[in-house]
Amino acid sequence: MSEDTGKLTPHGRALSLGGLFVAEMVVLVLGYQVLSDLECRATGIEAACRGLRFVALWLLCAGSLVGIYLWARPVARADFGMAASRAPGGLRWALIHGLGILAMLAPLIVIAPEALSAEFQSVFPLAALGALMAALGGLLWLMRPAAWLSWLQRRSLSLLAMVVFAAALPGAVVLAGPLWSVQAVTDVTFIAVFLLLRLFVEEVVVDPATYVIGTPEFQVMVADSCSGIEGLVLITAFLALYGVLFRDELRLRRFGLVIWPLALLVSWLFNAVRITGLILIGVHVSPELAVNGFHSFAGWLMFTALSIGVLVVVGRSGYALQAVVVPQVRSVAPLAQDDVAGRILPFIVFALSGLIAQAFWSEPALAYPVQAGMMLAALWWVRATFWQHLAWPSMLSVVAGIAVGVVWIATAPASEPPSDALMSLGAGAFALWASVRILGTVALVPVIEELFFRGYVQARLDRGTVSSQIIAIGVSAGLFALVHGRWIEAGLAGVVFSLVYMRNGRLADAMAAHAVANAVIAAVALWRGDWALI
Repeated sequence: MSEDTGKLTPHGRALSLGGLFVAEMVVLVLGYQVLSDLECRATGIEAACRGLRFVALWLLCAGSLVGIYLWARPVARADFGMAASRAPGGLRWALIHGLGILAMLAPLIVIAPEALSAEFQSVFPLAALGALMAALGGLLWLMRPAAWLSWLQRRSLSLLAMVVFAAALPGAVVLAGPLWSVQAVTDVTFIAVFLLLRLFVEEVVVDPATYVIGTPEFQVMVADSCSGIEGLVLITAFLALYGVLFRDELRLRRFGLVIWPLALLVSWLFNAVRITGLILIGVHVSPELAVNGFHSFAGWLMFTALSIGVLVVVGRSGYALQAVVVPQVRSVAPLAQDDVAGRILPFIVFALSGLIAQAFWSEPALAYPVQAGMMLAALWWVRATFWQHLAWPSMLSVVAGIAVGVVWIATAPASEPPSDALMSLGAGAFALWASVRILGTVALVPVIEELFFRGYVQARLDRGTVSSQIIAIGVSAGLFALVHGRWIEAGLAGVVFSLVYMRNGRLADAMAAHAVANAVIAAVALWRGDWALI
């Protein structure tokens, strides 16, 4: 049997699966929002397409709200972790969940990104069935139906309210539409963007009648939906739930009269900054990046940052908290020292760094130093997990890594010249970029991916039987292939790394094989100048 994922704390299994679900959501967002251009209006089944998106957003909101609830209620959190640990759903539900994820990703594999909208109608039943299988399989993989019923029994009203609230939250943004048409709100936002833009450009083009603003090279229209009302609705809903859940610990007057108005003001300012940044990116970087990248992700990134900021300010400043000590149900190890979290969180950070690169850089490859910094920080944060898996690699892992690297290079498509963005870098800047890219490819990515794909996914599915080992290898290698551009070669590489890992049950061997393979590929990429290899 493969190396154990460690003796889980009562909440460890629930935390690990929650982290896996977050990683899967990030992959789906990358596929449907970044790597393809799916427009429901162009599918021929706009209502069904939007319905599927609504369900996905509802599940995301519901999961986030339940997470906040568990954080706020230690007893509920402890009971939830204990139930998930004592009554796991079993392998069949894990398979149903995995097949559902694959079904949702299938349209991205079989249809060219530019044709996805036109052909989405033909694959919609598969995507919808996949969503149902992934959601149902994930819930019952987390814990059995009887365990769910037992845990929900004493909390049915609170959780039902949150589920309804989560369903209403996306709709609340739509219902707030009439507020968008309040001219005063749009006018104030328009003026704020104008004042911010004057700080960075000499000539600002404005047309107050149509709310067009920008520069002679690039302009945008500050539509009603850009007034910032959407962010105000979201942050209001978030703070309302936070206030209800933590009402016993909060100084409600300070929270309602100071923290809440300040959060709304910052949300509105973030929106003005977002529009200003959109214009500046369109002028100085790329209009395509401004419209298709930054415009799509900046709003949610800023809302997430603001929500986290509110939690940090309220939790650490003490200004809005009552001066009482909240009793703890039981002591638990810090998240950074949790072995399961250490295997999952670096991969989540790695995936999020890719989203940030796509959103803020017209040539995402240029953002690799930022990605490398995020990966390094994540590994350092979970170093308690990382260091315990370091060991001298076996000779088999080195040989396997060389073989994988050679096959990857031999089957690679014709080499491509570096992009114009890379060629525009000076000699020193390019040398620095190349060094960081090679360092990340050889030393960071193998560790992060092996911790997750082999150390978590494969180890969790491997029960010691031949059938479970075959399934564990197939699932981990399949997921590994999905996050790489060349699915067949990546899938075979994943199988090799899995077999190396299983031989002695040491993650160090899989990490070494992966690192050696990447080192061989990076060396050839450096020699040829073909950075598309890595």
